[in-house]
Parts: sequence; structure tokens; C-alpha cells
Amino acid sequence: KVGWYNAVLQPVFHLPYPDDTLAFVVLSTPSMFDKALKPFVNKERLKTIRDPVDQCVSHHLSRLKERFPGQKVDIIFDYEILPSRKPKFLAQTAAHVAGAAYYYQRKDVKLDPWGEKKIYGVCIHPKYGGWFAIRGLLLFPDIQVPFLEQSAPVDCVSTEEKRIELLEQFNFHWQDGHYRDIIEVKERYSEEQKAYFATPPAERLRLLGLTQ
Repeated sequence: KVGWYNAVLQPVFHLPYPDDTLAFVVLSTPSMFDKALKPFVNKERLKTIRDPVDQCVSHHLSRLKERFPGQKVDIIFDYEILPSRKPKFLAQTAAHVAGAAYYYQRKDVKLDPWGEKKIYGVCIHPKYGGWFAIRGLLLFPDIQVPFLEQSAPVDCVSTEEKRIELLEQFNFHWQDGHYRDIIEVKERYSEEQKAYFATPPAERLRLLGLTQ
């Protein structure tokens, strides 16, 4: 429910819907690359492609919207920002309150070793670890669900030592991706997918066989 999200954030980040409004957080799993992105790129080859992943997600969520012809559906994508440069929604918070993935933050560590350093939090999925992404939010403004019960996300990094290791890896060594394997995972990105996301955005089109 939108109210679960708004309840844990400052008013400046609130979503402008009644508390009981139904919302879905959309995640992409490791298989998205082969099952959705590559077919999308092949099909759209002759059209303008700017950011393949964003356009692919937009394409599929727009198609999903068409499946509810009599229903108002609002979509907010993870990359959208407000004129103030703030994101339109805080993806990791949304995933946590929806029970999709646990958002580990500095406050989850009792003996904080970082002093004055800025430490960013990170979501970990119980099945995919850090090998997934939060892509968007689907909101159904006309559907109110007052009796929906909130499910807590799975706390899969449960020891203090592991949480410190996770936040250390994510904040100071994120490029090597080791934080993604903080737990044993069922599936991770393919080598091709790792190479794609490790490539600077401006060079990714060439990697997919596309030119600017």
C-alpha cells in the first residue's frame, strides 16, 4: 500500500495517493537480459535506441498497462526525476516495504565502524542476492486495499559481521560486484550481462551491435 511507503519517509518524498492505494514494485531478475532485453533490441534495431534497458522496461510495462483497459494505471520508472532533481520514488525503500527485498542501511548495524563517512544502503534479494534491479512502480489509483496485510522482507543478511561486510563492499568496492554475492544465490548475471553493465553507457550500444 502507498501508505506503507509514505509512513517511513519525509513528506517531500511522499507519493500523492491515498494510503490504501494498491501499488506493485517491479523487479528485473538475471534472466531479463536474455528473455527481454536482447529480443527487444533485435526487434527495435531500425528505430531509435537511446538507453536499451530503460526503453525495454518502458515497452514491457506499457504493454502490461494495456492489459487493464478499463483501469487507471500510473507507472513511475526508476530513472525518472522531479524538477528538483530528486527521484520520483525511492526504489529501495519501495522494495523493502513491499516485502520484495531487504534494504540494509547503516542503522541496521549496531557497532558502526564508519565514523563521519557517508554510507549508502543496498537492497538484497533472498533468491538473487544483489543480482537484480528495481525498475519501476505500478500504481492503481482507483483500487483501495484497506485490508491488505504487509509482509516483511526476508532478512537474509542477518549477522552484524555480514551486514558490515555488505555495506563496506557496496560503498567502497561496488565495481567488483562482490557485494552481490553476500549470500548464496540461485541465479546471477551471465558473463555477457556483466560485461554490458560494466561498460560505460555511451559504449553499450556498440556492445549490442548497434551504432549511435
